[in-house]
Amino acid sequence: MNQPSEKLSDRERSAGLRGSGDRPAESSSIEIGTPGDQIFSMSEIDPVLDAKMRLVNETMDEIGWTNMHLKLFFLNGFGYAADSLILALQAVTASQAALEFSPSFPYALNVSVYTGMLIGVLFWGLGADVIGRRFAFNVSLFSSSIFAIVAGASPNWIALAVFVGLAAFFAGGNLVLDTTVFLEFLPSKKQWLITLMACWWGLAYVIVAAFCWPIFSNPKYTCADAETCTKENNMGWRYVWYGNGALVLVCSILRVTVMRLKETPKYHLTKGNDAAVVETFQSIANKYNRPCSLTVEKLESLGVINSTYGNARYGFGEFWAHIRGLFVTKQLAISTLMIWLSWILIGLAYPLFYVFLPDYLATRGAQTGESGPYYQWRNYMLSSIAGVFGPVAAGFMCNHKVLGRKYTMAIGALITMAFFFAYTAVRTPAENVGLSCAISFSLNIYYGTLYAYTPESLPSAHRATGNGIAVAGNRVMGLVSSFVAAYGNTSTSVPIYVCATLYILMAIVAVLLPFEPYGKRAM
Repeated sequence: MNQPSEKLSDRERSAGLRGSGDRPAESSSIEIGTPGDQIFSMSEIDPVLDAKMRLVNETMDEIGWTNMHLKLFFLNGFGYAADSLILALQAVTASQAALEFSPSFPYALNVSVYTGMLIGVLFWGLGADVIGRRFAFNVSLFSSSIFAIVAGASPNWIALAVFVGLAAFFAGGNLVLDTTVFLEFLPSKKQWLITLMACWWGLAYVIVAAFCWPIFSNPKYTCADAETCTKENNMGWRYVWYGNGALVLVCSILRVTVMRLKETPKYHLTKGNDAAVVETFQSIANKYNRPCSLTVEKLESLGVINSTYGNARYGFGEFWAHIRGLFVTKQLAISTLMIWLSWILIGLAYPLFYVFLPDYLATRGAQTGESGPYYQWRNYMLSSIAGVFGPVAAGFMCNHKVLGRKYTMAIGALITMAFFFAYTAVRTPAENVGLSCAISFSLNIYYGTLYAYTPESLPSAHRATGNGIAVAGNRVMGLVSSFVAAYGNTSTSVPIYVCATLYILMAIVAVLLPFEPYGKRAM
């Protein structure tokens, strides 16, 4: 294992190699208001990498918040929105498309979109750690928009499923890429914005509702039954795909024109490219007239890091190196497994509830809504708007010293469980709307914080891989819910108690997570 060079100055030794809470005040001129420790230390595994990472984090704090970060919040948010947009488009257009194509397996689009998301998040997650964040960031959103537009022109059910799956494949990686890219440029005081960024996820549902409400409320664009349904009298679902695909296309163009994204400095650092790290920071500092004391000499004087590459640069060895990197310490291994478990639990609980809930309520005589598409899409719009504010509340909560990320997630999970139980007693349209909005709000408190906690608590060299596997577990559970809906008995009360147990487990796991990122710097 490489050791720090003997050239270290006193300042660099104290800034890079001391343990948490042991860094003297003079090691950095930046005051962030909270301890400047990293979320976890790699000093026992690779002391040079740990030292360099601390120096890079200090440089990010030295430069501070700039207009570049504001642009990233919006440009990365587009990708976040695209991920949920494709999921929502599939959900709201599948029934109308099924009337036109009369498929033998009506849940094929659900399977297709989750399969595409599953493969996409693994492919782009690993790819971001192997070839870098920049290429995937620039390519994925544009490609997704093209297939979303083409999906609207599908001539049959099979073609639609293929194009939906491809759109999902390219969109699916954004949930990993956008948090990773944003986090790896953020000063430590602003890391809570990763939680707030999840509001873009909810905003996508508002956008879909805004398209669907006027289109599906007009009988001119929707057919009522399979016997009379043709392409000519059922263009509504196609217009929804065209319009939203075009919107994603515009967003993808903005991502490569508003700002020419540079590769993240932490990616360069973990690949041993010290010169590129300094060049990136100096470029930002010069453009926004900010101080930047980092030099190549300072980084190189700390020594040479252990390689984060595998034996085969683009083979299985590289993949295994990134997996192994998530388990290099006992604490990190426990954290990684618990994060993955959290994504699996929410991935099963959320869709499963909505799969069986309509049948369960119908067997008990509930009248949950006024008839007609106008009221259906009005309610969808209201619950979607409520969902946008969940991450906003989570952003404030997780940045509070008492709550932090862990207790914010626990509170979100328990409140959501309570509202889910309350929903089983719904009997009127007003109760339906009110509780739907409450669930959408509270669930996104949990989801928004989990979105942020995941990349924050993973090591930079393997961040996208670990995040990708976490979200992949979520997608697998989405696939499971599709087959439950197709072949399971969804009218019993058993799934209610299963979901309740899952949300309790989520809260317990959140509290027991070994790392609390509040006031700490991401590795």
